[in-house]
Amino acid sequence: MRLAKVTLVVRDYDETIAWFQDRLGFVVREDTPMPEQGKRWVVIGPPGGGPGFVLGRASDDAQVASIGNQTGGRVFLFLETANFERDFNRLVELGTTIVRGPISEPYGMVAVFEDLYGNRWDLVGPVA
Repeated sequence: MRLAKVTLVVRDYDETIAWFQDRLGFVVREDTPMPEQGKRWVVIGPPGGGPGFVLGRASDDAQVASIGNQTGGRVFLFLETANFERDFNRLVELGTTIVRGPISEPYGMVAVFEDLYGNRWDLVGPVA
């Protein structure tokens, strides 16, 4: 078995796609209209492969309440990079909210940032 996809509850497909493309360089792997259900099947992820996100547009009050708070304020996802400085600087230049860091930990350089909805991510790279 392997982890293939994770659902990310979002407000809007297109604003989410744009943010992830601009800030993290993610690509759209699938974008299929599902008119009978009033939604789209959208999968995005890093260009190198690996697990992706199924964008789930919130459809009721409980789902709307979870946007940006999928883990109760804890770091939600860990994004590894071979070039921490480049990717961190890109996030900063594009106005991404940096919550903590960068700091050097035994396992690498780390910075916590928020995506467009406020979900927290760790950007993790090799020790400088």
